[in-house]
Amino acid sequence: MTLAIGLFALVGLAWGVVADRIAARWPAHEDGSIRGRDWRTVVVPLIGVAAMADLGQRFPDTGSTLIFAAVFLALILLLAIDLDQRLLPDEITLPFAGLAAIYGLTGLNPLIGHAVPGAMLPALIGAIVIPTVFFVLSIPFGPGALGLGDVKLLFGVGLLAGLERTAFGVIVGVLISGFVIVALLVTRRIGLRSFIPYGPFLIVGAFWAVLLQS
Repeated sequence: MTLAIGLFALVGLAWGVVADRIAARWPAHEDGSIRGRDWRTVVVPLIGVAAMADLGQRFPDTGSTLIFAAVFLALILLLAIDLDQRLLPDEITLPFAGLAAIYGLTGLNPLIGHAVPGAMLPALIGAIVIPTVFFVLSIPFGPGALGLGDVKLLFGVGLLAGLERTAFGVIVGVLISGFVIVALLVTRRIGLRSFIPYGPFLIVGAFWAVLLQS
């Protein structure tokens, strides 16, 4: 294990714990309650460790590593909030999309292309088409199956990771969600009518899309 991987893993662990505590308080619950520590307090830091540790060895340059570290910290916080409140706040998803757009337009995003003319076009197509298709496919499952927060999240991921990576990330998220839902049904932790937020699975898919070596 290199020093960078170890340091990033520690950051992921610490931020995962902090993100869980933020999610327990913000946005404020309608009844004013503050959730205590539970299984989410374990799951979020573990995902944070895995994502950040991989990020520590993903990019050869410091600039890209720091930009994606900021992105990952935002995604970990979104993960914690969605697991707690089934909500992806605009206060995070919209700045995230803005950062992804600016980063891509500078030509510095290694996942999009280094100042190649038209390099942002496939990313923009992915940012629009993928969430639109995913939203349409979710309609038969009833209102709320895929929220607007999920759409905004996918829009930002598309701008950040590009068309192909985002598509694969969504597929990974869907496969993981299917596995988890089946496991929860078999163990009777949920019922057929239980609501399962898709955001956490899409966020895990976003991590995969960024960390996948081309």
